[in-house]
Amino acid sequence: MSGPDALFRVEAVGFEQATADLHAVRDVVFVQEQGVPVEIERDALDPLSRHVLARDAQGRPIGTGRLTPDRRIGRMAVLPEWRNRRVGEALLKALLEQARELRWNEVTLHAQVPAMAFYARQGFLPFGERFVEAGLDHQSMRLVLGAVNPVLRRDAGLAAVLGVIEGARRQLLVYSRDLDPGLLDTPEAMAALRRFAVGGGEVRALLHDPEAPRRALAPLIGLSQRLPSAFAFRAIEEPVDRDYPSAYVANDGGGWYFRALGHRFEGETRLDDEARARQLRAHFAPVWERARPCTEYRALGI
Repeated sequence: MSGPDALFRVEAVGFEQATADLHAVRDVVFVQEQGVPVEIERDALDPLSRHVLARDAQGRPIGTGRLTPDRRIGRMAVLPEWRNRRVGEALLKALLEQARELRWNEVTLHAQVPAMAFYARQGFLPFGERFVEAGLDHQSMRLVLGAVNPVLRRDAGLAAVLGVIEGARRQLLVYSRDLDPGLLDTPEAMAALRRFAVGGGEVRALLHDPEAPRRALAPLIGLSQRLPSAFAFRAIEEPVDRDYPSAYVANDGGGWYFRALGHRFEGETRLDDEARARQLRAHFAPVWERARPCTEYRALGI
C-alpha cells in the first residue's frame, strides 16, 4: 500500500525481521515522547501479533501498528514530522484489511483520548469507561466489520456523526428535530463541519422545530451565516412528514447514522453501506422539496 504521491508505503512485516525498525518508531513516540516505560511498551504480544510498518521513499521507518491475537489494534505510532500526512490512516486501513482477511467480525482498540476523533473517522465507536494505561487516559473503541454498528450512548453518537461527516464527498444530509444538541453543536462536530464546508462541501438540514436551535443560538446557524453557500436549512411543515419519528445523517460516500427515535442518541451507523445511504438520500429528497426554506436563519445576527 502506497501513501499519497508515493511519499511513503505501508507493508505487512514479521516481528522478528522488523524488530529494529518497529522499535525505532515506537521508542521515539511512546518511550521518549510520551514517557511510557520501555518494559511496558515492549510486551509478550509482539511476537504473536501481525505488524504493519510505514516507510518513507528512502525506506526509513516512519510509522507502526499491530493486530493482536485478541483482535485488538495497538501500537499505532507515527513519527512527529510525518503526522497529519495520512500515514496513520494508511496504517489503520492496512490493519483493518488484515482483520477482514482473517474473517474477524469486529476489532477493538484502546485509543488515547486525544486520538478518539481519528478512530471515529474510520467508524470506531467508544464503549466502556475511560481508564488510565501507561499513565495516559484511554478509551476503548470498537468497530463491527461488514455490518451495522450499534450506537448506545451520546459519545458513540458523536463518533458516528464525525465518521459520517468526514466520509462525505460533496454532500451531507441532516434530518433532525432541532439540530441535535449534544451532537451537532459540539466543538468536534463543528470543526468537522467547517472543514467540510470550507473544502467545497454542501450541507442540507431538514428540521422539525427550527425555532428551538434559533432560541438556543445553535453554533451551526452562526457557521452557516459565515459560509452561506455551503449550508441550507428547511423546515418540515407537511403533516405526513412531521409524523416521521426518526432522525439521521447521511453522506454521498456510503456513510450514515440512523436513530429510529429522533430525540434519542441510540441508533445504528455504518460508513461503508452505499445501499442504505442511498435509501436515506431517497427519503430525504422529496421531503426537502416540500419543506419551507428557513429564511429566518439568514437574518439572525449572532
